Amino acid sequence: MSTLALAVRDSSTMLRRNLLHARRYPSLTLNLLLTPVMLLLLFVYVFGDVMSAGIGGEGADRSDYIAYIVPGLLLMTIGSTTIGTAVSISMDMTEGIVARFRTMAIHRGSVLIGHVVGSVLQSVASVVLVGAVGVAIGFRSTDATALEWLAAFGLLVLFALALTWIAVGMGLVSPNAEAAGNNAMPLILLPLLSSAFVPVDGMPGWFQPVAEYQPFTPAIETLRGLLLGTEIGHHGWLAVAWCLGLAVLGYFWSTATFAKDPK
Repeated sequence: MSTLALAVRDSSTMLRRNLLHARRYPSLTLNLLLTPVMLLLLFVYVFGDVMSAGIGGEGADRSDYIAYIVPGLLLMTIGSTTIGTAVSISMDMTEGIVARFRTMAIHRGSVLIGHVVGSVLQSVASVVLVGAVGVAIGFRSTDATALEWLAAFGLLVLFALALTWIAVGMGLVSPNAEAAGNNAMPLILLPLLSSAFVPVDGMPGWFQPVAEYQPFTPAIETLRGLLLGTEIGHHGWLAVAWCLGLAVLGYFWSTATFAKDPK
């Protein structure tokens, strides 16, 4: 069997293993999903009228804020889902199963690939669920073309891939699952400091550059432009650059860490 065929076979086995774990222990994924869903409902139904007036003026209503907030919450969902990846891979590293895999005749990289592909699939499923909640409460994207929908889906997958590799690296360097969850918390905190909830120009002047050029804001503004027809501007290439940069960084960090001999 060729090296490529071996890698594909073993990676598929590891993917099935991770998906079975997610199915048998859904509480972690559901707990991480509760944060974006609860924030969506909180900001729409508690702060929606006030926030819509601040964004669209006095004539705006709650539906305007629903359209504004949903793209940000979709990307926040990806961040929260990948925290589970960091926890899962840390548990594998500390509970001995990876040490067992190292003694077996399997492709070494398949362990990481299984986690990454499984996490991206879970992220996409989570985005669909949160998006369905958004549609149920009034989100609509009537002007987006089929090509724009395809581009939006591609951006979500690319963003999920980038954050997943970063989360894998965080899980590998964490001494236990609790530390992995804490180390990965920036993946869910960064959206709170972005344009997910309020426009960047409504933030204090000294803070605007931080919010403008962090990974989430360009991706959120690009997703808004694709789904709602707003101006994308320089956010499109910034979002792609952030995704590719984080994916490459996370990949080399994770593979180099995983390749080290265990202590």
